Amino acid sequence: MGYDEAIVHLGDFGRYQKIIYFLICLTSIPVAFHKLASVFLLAKPDFRCALPFENGSTYDLSPQLWNLSFPQGVRCEYYDVDYSDEYLNGSIPRSSNKTKSCSQYVYDQSTYLNSAVTEWDLVCGKESLAATSDCIFMFGVLLGSIVFGQMSDKYGRKPILFASLVIQVFFGILAGVAPDYFTYTFARLMVGATTSGVFLVAYVVAMEMVGPDKRLYAGIFVMMFFSVGYMLTAAFAYFVHDWRWLQIALTLPGLIFMCYYWIIPESARWLLSKGRKDCAIANMQKAARFNRVEVTNETLSDLLDEGETSEEKAKQKLEDKDEDEGPSPSVWDLFCYPNLRRKTLLIFLDWLVTSGVYYGLSWNTNNLGGNVLLNFVISGAVEIPAYIFLLLTLNRWGRRSILCGCLVMAGLSLLATVIIPEHMHSFVVACAMLGKLAITASYGTVYIFSAEQFPTVVRNVGLGAASMVARISGMMTPYLNYLGTIWKPLPLLICGSLSLAAGLLSLLLPETHNQPMLETIADGERFGKKTKGDVYLETGQELRESPETQPLKGSADTNGGKTNGQKY
Repeated sequence: MGYDEAIVHLGDFGRYQKIIYFLICLTSIPVAFHKLASVFLLAKPDFRCALPFENGSTYDLSPQLWNLSFPQGVRCEYYDVDYSDEYLNGSIPRSSNKTKSCSQYVYDQSTYLNSAVTEWDLVCGKESLAATSDCIFMFGVLLGSIVFGQMSDKYGRKPILFASLVIQVFFGILAGVAPDYFTYTFARLMVGATTSGVFLVAYVVAMEMVGPDKRLYAGIFVMMFFSVGYMLTAAFAYFVHDWRWLQIALTLPGLIFMCYYWIIPESARWLLSKGRKDCAIANMQKAARFNRVEVTNETLSDLLDEGETSEEKAKQKLEDKDEDEGPSPSVWDLFCYPNLRRKTLLIFLDWLVTSGVYYGLSWNTNNLGGNVLLNFVISGAVEIPAYIFLLLTLNRWGRRSILCGCLVMAGLSLLATVIIPEHMHSFVVACAMLGKLAITASYGTVYIFSAEQFPTVVRNVGLGAASMVARISGMMTPYLNYLGTIWKPLPLLICGSLSLAAGLLSLLLPETHNQPMLETIADGERFGKKTKGDVYLETGQELRESPETQPLKGSADTNGGKTNGQKY
């Protein structure tokens, strides 16, 4: 009841809601631009030392000059000899095998005109700096999810969304004109933080403006727009070859969303949570007029009052329960009991692997061989069928079977790329993209599966902790791709092994599909525990109390050990 019931009187998901929802979804596109731009901004083409006798030479050398200038398999050093005409034409032999480190480099421009790597020579001893820049960007994503998430709850969705957009445009342009590596990396840190501010707030607004029966679809379609932005990044890279102009070109579309300030309303749910019911009703009346629906302020007020009354009763009930039970449960309670601890660690592993493999595959398209831009577009395109698959199956099949199946499929597909000969790059790309499709589907599943595994009293903090674990693996991903310089298939081998292991270990988690929602720490400890006293009734029914399933310390059951079966 309450706001959810009021939405029906406004025309449910009417024309107004559809337009606002579509406009909100569009903000996910520049988020994808910035998260995936480093594939092109920090692209590392083939390179070699600039030899003493060269003056503005191209990358290509004849095989004879390669042998006379470089030790076999070495590109960061060249022979320290006198490169006279007699030596270069083979008239005199090499007098010494001593080598000298490069002072300048020549880059292959057949694929990339330039990049931040070529401009600042982030090769040889400085190769790790490119990975470090991406790592710092993902650290910014982590900080942004914490800072902007809390600020949007305190100050409202709308002001934080626009503040994030303004900061994103400013620092996005700064990254494009940065005079040095450190300025560029700091600007990318700030851009990373704002991607969380934009996407997180847009996702929340999109979810808050629809009823419970449409939230699954609303969340999935927001992610689909991110995938559209993923593919459009390649289109920008196709037409803009200079890395600085590419960064600026990917940033400027953010200016379009500034006009949203006069279009996008504040979330009515947030206004109600802050006691600003008059403002919420005014926004709802605007939607009703646009949908050509007549509803009085009194009707809306009565519906919202009914919802507030129910929430107040529920809040008072929780407060009374907390007073009886003592301190409120925290995330540490997830590690205090053996069954709950085991499930929590498995969930954290799923988040760690899913995030790491997703970004590992997204940023590893340069190492797949063949056409880099085509590989990148395919990598984004396969996400669409992955989300469609979730829409069709997530509420029909078990969460565990989908998560396990997708992770195992991703693992097997990526491991297959290791045994395929390198010259068969089409098959390598096909297996890698199948793995990308599967890991994308598992990413969408792990959100819901985790929410249903954690008890209500610690659900938010549990999901927050899992999300932080995912960000940590995202920060490690650039270094994983850096291992490709040692052996090209190594990143895919590691990603495949981790996916396969996580998928098989997911079978140890209990199935949550059509199960009553867990409320207390005691429920969470009992759920999935293979003991004689743990007996569950049919779907939606209560947990049966037995001597072995008494409430744990500090986490007594409500209503005499019963759960209400409410879905999250």
